[in-house]
Formats: sequence, structure tokens, C-alpha cells
Amino acid sequence: MKRNYYMVSLICLVFFVISFITNILGSLNPEAIESFNLSLSLSSLLPFAFFIAYGVMSIPAGMLVEKYKEKKIMIAAFALSFAGALLFSLIPDYKVFLISLFLMGSGMAMLQVAINPLLRISGGEENFAFFSVVAQLIFGAASFVAPMFLTYLITNLTAMESSSIKSFFVAIVPKNLLWSSLYWFFALISLIMLFIVQFSKFPVVDRKEDEKTGTWQTHKNLFKQKTVILFFIGIFCYVGTEQGVSYWLSEFLHTYYGYDPITVGASIVGWFWGLMSVGCLLGLVLLKLFDSRKILIGAVLSAAAFLTASLFTTGGIALITFPLVGFSLSVMWSIIFSLALNSVESHHGSFAGILCTAIIGGAVTQLIVGWFGDIFGLKFGMLFIYLTLSYILSIGIWAKPLINNQTITIKKWIDEKIK
Repeated sequence: MKRNYYMVSLICLVFFVISFITNILGSLNPEAIESFNLSLSLSSLLPFAFFIAYGVMSIPAGMLVEKYKEKKIMIAAFALSFAGALLFSLIPDYKVFLISLFLMGSGMAMLQVAINPLLRISGGEENFAFFSVVAQLIFGAASFVAPMFLTYLITNLTAMESSSIKSFFVAIVPKNLLWSSLYWFFALISLIMLFIVQFSKFPVVDRKEDEKTGTWQTHKNLFKQKTVILFFIGIFCYVGTEQGVSYWLSEFLHTYYGYDPITVGASIVGWFWGLMSVGCLLGLVLLKLFDSRKILIGAVLSAAAFLTASLFTTGGIALITFPLVGFSLSVMWSIIFSLALNSVESHHGSFAGILCTAIIGGAVTQLIVGWFGDIFGLKFGMLFIYLTLSYILSIGIWAKPLINNQTITIKKWIDEKIK
């Protein structure tokens, strides 16, 4: 089959946009708290509104993709993202922000479901693993760039003496909400992507029987299996850990160490995601040398150590160790997801949809951290992350996949070369 590298490029661009829109929330958190005079609990409702959309939309989106195909669903997804971003841009209010984030989160969930089968078909099954890694690197790059763009935008809007750009934003953005101007850019990006998808020619995706989403009854039957529930909790805890650190770290640095959230805080959030991408590359090597369960255990222990240093030492150390938490988390998603799929014999498409639904962990964990933070302080609230890390650690102990990741020893490598 002829490879469609234009479509591969488009999918990589979509990954960039998803990440750019999704992972900016941590950098915006301190600004939103100050602008809307929010408690930590009310602040935690912002990521809750975004990530709960994954729980609502992931499985239905899979069914919709099979009925209406990828192109229509992607157009609908960018339309939702555009509507959400435009809504908050026009009415920069806290309650409207919650609705806006839910709409945008729904769009991102639909895109996630649609693009992975497209990537397999467009790039070829034999290249799927390679292009998946490339896509994840692009995803990480966007997460690294997004906070830097926020810093650039706010500092330049503040510093500009007079220009047509500043005049435009001054006219439409409240003076104390300069950061909300970012959502005008999100609306524009979503609209551009909508038109790009509209005028792109899509390949026909022929799903294998095991990749199909399945009926509601299939999902119900899967949820009766202990293995499915345990791995659902695993993905729930992973996303809760990832977002629990990335969302709160800028506010933590501001509250306990006095760092400016727009400059220093945004930069550290960017480095958190940047080192996560670097960690993915190292993970590729490690997975060829060691059992994935052992790597998972090592990653959890290092993440816990770096988190401890971030929370209980000094600001100078925290600036280094918070990004290193991201580095440690980098391999966890792919390991947990692959262990899960390799632990059941059938209905992998439906199981994948259930695992994507578990992304709501990024919503629920924020609520718990924020609630404890309001009562006992943010530092105490972030201790909850040790519980989610502990569960992930347990996966490395009890997981018994039907198929283990293929490793290669030095002796085996030499023998193969001699042959």
C-alpha cells in the first residue's frame, strides 16, 4: 500500500495542537487564581472541566468515528475547540472558562481517538511504532513551547508602548486578564486546523476486527474483568500524577518560593514537559534491555525521590527537580498501556477506549489536591501524589502480561551479528 506522508505530517501537526492547548493549563493556573480570586479548590475545577471531557467523550467518540469516519469527527472536534476558545475569549469569566475548557477537552478527546488508526494506515503498520514515537516527541515539544509562548505573549503585550497588535488586545481583553488573550490564538489555531482538515484528502481506514470500538455491552463485559479495572485505575493514577505535578508546580513555586509564575513558573512547566520528551527517547533504549515492569518500578522510585526534593528542600533545587519528575514519568504511560493491552486476549479496541476514559484521573486528582490544599496548604495537598505513584509502583509487581516486551542481551546481540 502506498504511504501517505502528507497525512502523517498532518497527524503530527494535530498532536502538536492537542498538546499546545492541553498542557498550558499548569502555566495559567497562578494567573487564573489571581485574576478570578480563586481558592485552590475552585482552581482545580479548571483542569477537572477539561479532563472530565475525556471520560465523557472517549468511548462515544470511538463509536462516532466508526460510523462517520475520521475526517468528519476531526472537523467536529476542531469546531468544538474553536467554539470553546472563542466563548472564553469573548466572555472571560470563571464560569464561562469552565464551559469553554469542557468544550475544548471534548474536542481534544475526539481527536485522540481519531488520529491513531489514521497514523497506522498512513505511515504503514511496519512503521507505526516509529511514527508513534515521533508523534509523542512532537507532543512533548509542543508542551515545552506552549509555556514559553505564554511568557512571550504576556511580557510583550505588557511592554509594548503602542502597536496595532496591542491596541487590538487592549480593546478586547480586560487589563487584568492579559493571559486570556491566549485563547484568541487557540480559537484561530482551531479554525485554521478545521479548514486544513476540511480540504485534506483522507485515506480509508480499514480497522482490524480487534481494533473496533465495540458495543456498550462489550465495554460492560470488559469492566467485569478484574484485570481491566486494575489497569483502568493504573491509567487513572498515571494521568493524575502527571497533571497533579504539572498543573500545581507553578503555583507551588510561587506560593512557597516566591517565583514569578509568568516567567520562572511557566519556564519550569515547559522544562517538565521537555524532559518528559527526552525521557521517552531513553525509555526506547531501556525497553530493549530490561523488562518493562522493572523499568516502571525504577521510574516510580525516581519520580518519588525528585518530587520529595521539590516539595521539601529549597527553591533552587525545586527548579531542577520538578522537571526531573517529568523525566521520570516519561515512560509510564506507554508501559502501563502496553501491559494492559498485553494482559487481555481480545477486544483491544474497546479496552483502549476504556483506558482513554481513565484520563479523567487528571480531573479527579486535581480536585483532591486542591481540596486538601485549601484545608492544610498546597504542600500537604500534593502529598496525595505519593498515593497515585504507589499504585503505579504496584503495577510493576502484580502485572502478568500474556506477552512481555522483547529485550535483547549483549550476548544475543553479538550472536545475531555473527550470524
